[in-house]
Amino acid sequence: MTALKIEAEAAEVGMDAARLGRIDTHFRRYVDEAKLAGWSVAIARRGKVVHVSHHGLRDIDAALPVTDDTIWRIYSMTKPITSVAALMLWEEGALELTDPISRYIPAFADMRVYRSGSALNPGTEAATEPIRVWHLLTHTAGLTYGFHHAHPVDEMYRGKGYEFGAPRGQDLAAACEGYASIPLLFQPGTEWNYSVATDVLGRVVEVASGQSLDAFFAQRILGPLGMTDTSFHVSEPDDLSRLAGLYVPKPGGGLVRSSAMGDAITREPTLLSGGGGLASTLHDYHRFTQMLARGGELDGVRILGPRTLAYATRNHLPGNADLEAFGRPIFAESAFQGVGFGLGFSVVVDPAAGKAFGSLGEYAWGGLASTAFYVDPVEEITGVFMTQLMPSSTYPIRSQLRVLVNQAVVE
Repeated sequence: MTALKIEAEAAEVGMDAARLGRIDTHFRRYVDEAKLAGWSVAIARRGKVVHVSHHGLRDIDAALPVTDDTIWRIYSMTKPITSVAALMLWEEGALELTDPISRYIPAFADMRVYRSGSALNPGTEAATEPIRVWHLLTHTAGLTYGFHHAHPVDEMYRGKGYEFGAPRGQDLAAACEGYASIPLLFQPGTEWNYSVATDVLGRVVEVASGQSLDAFFAQRILGPLGMTDTSFHVSEPDDLSRLAGLYVPKPGGGLVRSSAMGDAITREPTLLSGGGGLASTLHDYHRFTQMLARGGELDGVRILGPRTLAYATRNHLPGNADLEAFGRPIFAESAFQGVGFGLGFSVVVDPAAGKAFGSLGEYAWGGLASTAFYVDPVEEITGVFMTQLMPSSTYPIRSQLRVLVNQAVVE
């Protein structure tokens, strides 16, 4: 276990120490008011850690505090790691962004698209365009999530056991066959919808690389970056003692533990979810953000080329549209106004439109349990926030974090 250490005084990197302290003052209130059990945050500027803090409990029942080495379920913050894996394979010529995914998963050939009707009796039409790798990276494939509860296709997912995962015993290959048996929400490339696309992308990574997703991650990303506490399950006694509890708000105030979902990470998974399967630590995910912020390289280890990363973190939605214009009004780990989508990341295209205190080109994502990260390439800032509260839409933690960090920048 490696703890994050402060690497620069605030003034050395153009920040005000007293103003940075407002981060802790503000988020301590969340713990004091029983809105969060506990949290960790790390802020870096110009490649140096300038603020690290922890507050509250990782386990309320056992009265165990949040520590440097607390393990958190990062859910959808797995997605950028899977996206980086696909981009690595693209760099090597193992796949093309324009490849139909049926080249890797034949079940996705000849897809049907929902047109009208109920979940039990849908009217469909033929897809006019195959799902391509870039559609998976941008969530424009026409796939969905069963938990959205917004459309008959979502209901079809739930009917086949795909709400927050897959039916017991299904591996990733089988789940992809299941997704392919359900009509698409829309013609590929015509809309944005948060979905299982990154899970399907994980399967493309497996087929294109000839490795299981966990093996590819360990060998090509996690190991080289020193992310030794990041994995698809937490089972060693020492690791289990560091695992934070997972909580949901209790009606009337306070928190209640969600054991059913929380305990899933303690079992070796049958399905390796590139969309939401990893647990990690503040230290490890900070390492990942530093690799991104430095153009794909960290401590002499290059994961991606800088131009690949610059290309991936620009808006890939047609016409430079934002999610408000191009997306469906459903839950996602991002604001919609003024935010587009790149190859695996949300991308700010107009900070004023969304009233988000950030920079043009800032890229980010978050997880179901209110974890979040962002990289601001203009101000050279990275932020990682870890906690365990579902759903992530409960409080405006992410937008507040950006304000609290940016108001501390003085040069």
